[in-house]
Amino acid sequence: MNYRHSFHAGNHADVFKHAVLLRMLQLMQRKETPLCYLDSHAGTSLYDLLGEQAGKTGEYREGIGRLWQAGNVPPLLADYRAAVARHNPDGDLQLYPGSPQLIADALREQDRMILSELHPQDADTLKVHFAGQDAIAVHHRDGYELGKAFLPVAEKRALWLLDPPFEQPDDLLRCLQAMDAGLQRMRHCVIALWYPIKDTRALKSFYQQVAQRDWPKVLRIEFNVRPADTSLGLNGSGLILVNPPWPLWEELETVLPWLNKLLTQSAGADWRMDWLVGAP
Repeated sequence: MNYRHSFHAGNHADVFKHAVLLRMLQLMQRKETPLCYLDSHAGTSLYDLLGEQAGKTGEYREGIGRLWQAGNVPPLLADYRAAVARHNPDGDLQLYPGSPQLIADALREQDRMILSELHPQDADTLKVHFAGQDAIAVHHRDGYELGKAFLPVAEKRALWLLDPPFEQPDDLLRCLQAMDAGLQRMRHCVIALWYPIKDTRALKSFYQQVAQRDWPKVLRIEFNVRPADTSLGLNGSGLILVNPPWPLWEELETVLPWLNKLLTQSAGADWRMDWLVGAP
């Protein structure tokens, strides 16, 4: 467990992932019935962008830093930026809320949240931060066990973010196995799997395995700030969305081109969205 998200908080991958995740929650909350949010690799709640770790990489400057200063922001992204601004009331960008905090801020009285984090220090930080909030449970455990341990939820509606650090070569396989287990228990669960794009060749088998599964509708979205095969590290990232709420894909058709233009770091950056399983 060497990965610490504090080095990468607020980068282009976070902007893409968290903007989509928050919109998914908003769309699900159109119904008054309660829901449960699950976060398998939660990290911590708030990240200091001016601190030693985030300052060492400066990745946030090419991510949330650009969106923070942008004008004429599409409503979907404006909502996400407002969620970040809630923790920066003086107007200066310093704190970045991770997924647990973004979702906690948006929970309704009838909603609930289950967080899992394996890193002991980060798990302790989360427990202290959310202490006294009965609707939020923090577990120090392997996030891949989350679906098997907690699905189906009592609320009968769930949004699950599967967001591992991808430190191990079998992480994609473990993601698929975790999603298999979760969907066997709760087939209508809404799942968002985030993954990095560094080498497209390594992802081809993953795409094939997703497409061959007996899952409900599966939407693939990929967002690159550099050409996908550039050997510079994290060129972009993707989301595999199972049971995505309507009309998310229609909204993203206009939002993603705008965001890609804003966050691109070199010529050849692009995005794509297609259905791997089923279609509306």
